[in-house]
Amino acid sequence: MATAVQSQPMQSSRPSIEIDGKPQPRLEAALVSYELADRIDSMARAELCFGNWGGEDQPGFQHFDRKTIEFGKALVVKQGDAKLFEGRITAIAAEYPEGATPQISVLAEDRLQDLRMTRRTRCFAQASLADVARSIAQDHGLTAQVDVNAPTVPLLAQLNQSDLAFLTDTARRYDADVHVEGQTLIVAAARQFTAAKLAWAGTLRSFSVIADLANQRSAVVAAGWDVARKEGVSHRAAKDAAIQEIGQDDAGGDILSRALGDRVETLAHQLPANESEARQVAEAAYRHMARNFVTGEGVCETSALIRAGAKLELAGLGPLFDGTYRAMSVTHLFDPEHGARSEFRCNRAGLGRAQ
Repeated sequence: MATAVQSQPMQSSRPSIEIDGKPQPRLEAALVSYELADRIDSMARAELCFGNWGGEDQPGFQHFDRKTIEFGKALVVKQGDAKLFEGRITAIAAEYPEGATPQISVLAEDRLQDLRMTRRTRCFAQASLADVARSIAQDHGLTAQVDVNAPTVPLLAQLNQSDLAFLTDTARRYDADVHVEGQTLIVAAARQFTAAKLAWAGTLRSFSVIADLANQRSAVVAAGWDVARKEGVSHRAAKDAAIQEIGQDDAGGDILSRALGDRVETLAHQLPANESEARQVAEAAYRHMARNFVTGEGVCETSALIRAGAKLELAGLGPLFDGTYRAMSVTHLFDPEHGARSEFRCNRAGLGRAQ
């Protein structure tokens, strides 16, 4: 039986908009639609569409003077006092539909755009992930905030990669995320956000979910070569590597072993240089794999708490699928037909116990 629909507090579906720190009531009134998207492995982007035709007071096109809508200006979209998006304008587009009002669209990206647009080849000798993050942050006028325990390794090579791709790839190797808040580049083992509580059928409008063994493994082995000691190194990671995330749930690796037998994955491309790095690489790879055992996508009421990397506490789904998920991507949407809502994709390292 479906959970009773929860009454929701009244809130405006229209956001507040600031450009270069100044409120924009004219743009807010002219807003036709928005799409504010963020992913755990990429930068945040925004597209806002406005009506662009005036009446008696100011006839004709309204927003082509480039005084307000201009390349490089800071754009902030808020719900109440909470930010849904913060970035800089990178594109301006126009639509001239037959028999309808002309429109102007603003596209923006967050400060990770600087890293995406800088491509180079270079090496970091005797460096850690923290060293790389601080160097890249300094290159782009950002402050680095690093909260991850990654070893110093003999060499980290950036080979014809953007700074964003290189930093993201290196961070993933040690199970860390990269994102930016304002002028701060953050590299951390997990994004520390307040958990969002959603219940079907209330704040969680719709949800679909699957628990899939196809990409699960009983264990993951990372193997490499220690040049200094002239010996091979390896580490086998299993359920213990993700036990904090699995908790009391049924792990995909355990179900796989019971249902189909043990399956062990060996990483042939990571090439850790010592035992410590082999352990971190194997455990990070196991956690990435384990998290994708249960994956879902849904639509919910818009909230600034719903953001990439946030914990989502989902209820009303029954014993198998109730629990805490992690949002992998979030897109806040608004249009006249459907109003405001948020679409998200999420994952979870375990399946609830049958009751």
